[in-house]
Amino acid sequence: MAVEDGETVMGEGQEVDSESESDSSEEPQSGTPAVEEEVSTWIHWFCGLKGNEFFCEVEEDYVQDDFNLSGLGGMVPYYDYALDFILEAESVHTEIMTEAQQEMVEGAAETLYGLIHARYVLTARGLAAMAEKFRAGEFGRCPRVLCHGQPCLPVGVSDLPRQATVKLFCPRCEEAYYPRSRLHGNLDGAYFGTTMAHLLLLTYPALRPTKSTEAFVPRIFGFKIHPSAHRIAAGSGAERKLRRLEAQDVAMDSAPSANAAA
Repeated sequence: MAVEDGETVMGEGQEVDSESESDSSEEPQSGTPAVEEEVSTWIHWFCGLKGNEFFCEVEEDYVQDDFNLSGLGGMVPYYDYALDFILEAESVHTEIMTEAQQEMVEGAAETLYGLIHARYVLTARGLAAMAEKFRAGEFGRCPRVLCHGQPCLPVGVSDLPRQATVKLFCPRCEEAYYPRSRLHGNLDGAYFGTTMAHLLLLTYPALRPTKSTEAFVPRIFGFKIHPSAHRIAAGSGAERKLRRLEAQDVAMDSAPSANAAA
């Protein structure tokens, strides 16, 4: 009987242990952090589009400050809708808009963001963001051979929109070039402005390279071309042309006399 009682107790104990194990397996571990889904904003989405790599992400608190947007209302159509679109405000009811109206608002939002971006990159936070992209060479490199792949900065030739596309400024040779990518070449230069590239190099002097003093030397069969060579060649070419014209005039003058003698 003692053995039977013992066996009965062991069996009950095993059942309790199995139940406790199943309960513990169902409970979540307290030390495991919850996985949160990454929330993507319109600004993050827009800057991530192919062809928009030159843009940095403007912080939303900057966009929400009306002082920073002063004067832009008259430059952008559908300004209020475009601003709400950028900030993803609940007041934007795109579902009640026609497809054409929605496209116009989206285009206005892109223009407005570009103009806001031009102002933001002149602030300390904006310059810091553009400096990081400059260090990484995200704006492209100078096509001039003697600049040895110097990273460039985007620059506008006008601060007014729809005047000229963005160019790339090389701080080594101090020349401006067209971007290699057609998508980058279609960006409005006003979205980066005429000031940012030069202000960045003043703010971060360590990023300014030594100005290039190397110059390409043209050679013919290994010999340098003398500066007067082109002038002499042009002069001799003009002399040869003049002699040909004189020879033609002589030939024309002698033709009637030859016919008369015949």
